Amino acid sequence: MTALHELSATELLAGYACRALSPLEVTRALLAHIERWEPHLRATYALDPEGALAMARASEQRWLHGAPMGALDGVPAMIKDNLATRGVPVPLGTAATQLVPAAEDCPPAARMREAGAVLLGKTTMPDYGMLSSGLSSFHPLTRNPWDLSKGPGGSSSGAGAGAAAGYAPLHIGTDIGGSIRLPATWCGVVGLKPSNGRVPITYPYIGRVAGPITRSVADAALMMQVLSTPDARDTTSLPPAAIGWTQLERALRGLRIGLWIDAGWGLAVEPETAAAVQSAARAFEAAGAIVEPLAPFTTRAMIDGLDAFWRMRFWLDFSALPPARQASVLPYIREWIVAAGELSGAEVFSGFSQMAAIREATVAATRRFDFVLSPTAPVPAFKAEWASPIHDPKRPFEHIEFTLPFNMSEQPAASVPCGFTRAGLPIGLQIAGRRFDDLGVLQVARAWEQMRGPQRPWPAPPA
Repeated sequence: MTALHELSATELLAGYACRALSPLEVTRALLAHIERWEPHLRATYALDPEGALAMARASEQRWLHGAPMGALDGVPAMIKDNLATRGVPVPLGTAATQLVPAAEDCPPAARMREAGAVLLGKTTMPDYGMLSSGLSSFHPLTRNPWDLSKGPGGSSSGAGAGAAAGYAPLHIGTDIGGSIRLPATWCGVVGLKPSNGRVPITYPYIGRVAGPITRSVADAALMMQVLSTPDARDTTSLPPAAIGWTQLERALRGLRIGLWIDAGWGLAVEPETAAAVQSAARAFEAAGAIVEPLAPFTTRAMIDGLDAFWRMRFWLDFSALPPARQASVLPYIREWIVAAGELSGAEVFSGFSQMAAIREATVAATRRFDFVLSPTAPVPAFKAEWASPIHDPKRPFEHIEFTLPFNMSEQPAASVPCGFTRAGLPIGLQIAGRRFDDLGVLQVARAWEQMRGPQRPWPAPPA
């Protein structure tokens, strides 16, 4: 019999409907599973067993009366630290934050609560979400369940680790340069960065989105059905749209697909990663898609400009903190930030302009394709104690060359597992689509899941 923590959200809902499963027994089982894993992973923040059990009891009564309150009633879920849930402080991954309980749920958390999800608690992230690792001055070091010496990626570090370890079938992360897709690739799960505005968020910012991290495409689609409800608190929220999120079947024949292996800057793609992505492209071609190479379209000047802008963006916030709180920020982050003090106004404005340049270049280069395939990250998971694959604050963005452009262009992009290295570390395939074609990205991701076949068994807690 399949363990309860192995079941998908769609399987749980079917079990609740026929009374073969109970939300209360599922929640108890997942909390016990988290208790076995957590001393090793440290992926949770504000875990709330009592609150979760109360929500599960209420859900169980609704199912017994045949009146579930929403599309996710009784399904366990976890939410990233930086997405406010009422009554819980939002530390933003850093010890520099003053802990004040949030007054209300942010839009993604509100949608999950309204849909009846059982909120187990929250998940970890690095300082201010500015690292692709589980390194934080506030949270314990988060690790990767496939190899505890490696990190899970970031900034949705706890969500990626928790999804792979079976903490809950549904996790919500955020992404401004790869923070959903990088944990997804390095933890071997599915992560969707939606089109900007598709999932309302507070507060919206350039490139910033919230989206699902799950073990399957079907569960990500189920979440999008709930998360994509418009919310007036997000001034960029898209209007209501009749999207058949769970209609995932799609023919591949005739689709024009770009294969993007060389970004033109950043880390070289590791050979095993390149081989896995190229093998996936051949499978799409065999299914009738038209696959053509996509040349590099972003430049070092674009990335250096973006780096200058973001350094100044955080330097201003950092400078406003009292000295004691400045000292509590991770040294890596402090070293990255302080270089902004030497930038001129012209350099910062030029850097801001480079984000628009990335957007224009990305849209122009991908316009002739229905979808683009690429590595999600150029290398597999790295040392848990490192902030990035090269751990150098002077070169902070070398590993996000494939994810960042789609944040700037606001196009949807998903990471889906496509293999493992010889050392047993997951490799992710990124599938990007045209702006607003979030469903198309999920459909192609689902087609890849079916072509790929079964994956390796999920990691289990150390004995």
